[in-house]
Amino acid sequence: MITCSNDLYINHEGETIEKRFLVPEGYEREKYDSSSFAFYLRNLPLKPHNTLVKYFNGKEKPNINIYEAVLDLEIGKRDLHQCADAVMRLRAEFLYNQKKYKDIHFNFTNGFRVDYSKWMEGYRIKVDGNKVSWVKSASPGNSYESFWKYMEIIFSYAGTLSLSKELKSVDIKDMAIGDVFIKGGSPGHAVIVVDMAIDSKTGKKVFLLAQSYMPAQEIQVLKNPMNSDLSPWYELEFSGDLKTPEWTFKPLELKRF
Repeated sequence: MITCSNDLYINHEGETIEKRFLVPEGYEREKYDSSSFAFYLRNLPLKPHNTLVKYFNGKEKPNINIYEAVLDLEIGKRDLHQCADAVMRLRAEFLYNQKKYKDIHFNFTNGFRVDYSKWMEGYRIKVDGNKVSWVKSASPGNSYESFWKYMEIIFSYAGTLSLSKELKSVDIKDMAIGDVFIKGGSPGHAVIVVDMAIDSKTGKKVFLLAQSYMPAQEIQVLKNPMNSDLSPWYELEFSGDLKTPEWTFKPLELKRF
């Protein structure tokens, strides 16, 4: 099922987040350096307009007022790439593309820190019950295939609970592209801010959100169920909780890498 789009803000031919989503009248996007996380997220590739999200097994996710676009990124064939996983994946791929390998690290739910730089040296993770250790069992390497295997280990043993502890809280008024609304736990959820725009006269801001979900699925840019006239943009000055199509967040649940 495809739901109607708010074509006022949609360029059907746009192939990236920035080109697909037009800003509301009076708003403009702030410029960012091409090496920034904000620039990376804003320029993520999108599948053609009205494409349905696919689960890891190839089945399609019906679009019942949930998403406005689908990111054109592979997610693997296992049921791993869920909500927090997608957020960690975007952050890690940005750093990987920037060759900032030493900055790629995440904690497992039990607190064990997993650095990609150590993985590059040929060390691999050994899990024995709740005990985790490094074992030198592979040749050093830094191919994308090896990087993805690292990410699948992260997906397997990290989640909203561990990521929420790693991220730093940020005041909602100071929101920036790349910030994450996250509720740690089981169940928990996470969505990431992938674009923003500002009205230079009033100072008001709007933002776009993206998520994966369960079971593992492609990343999607969300609709705004709180304001269909503005959707998919969200107003930063929202009152009460932030209601997204499949989860509701508290303003205090905004965090940053």
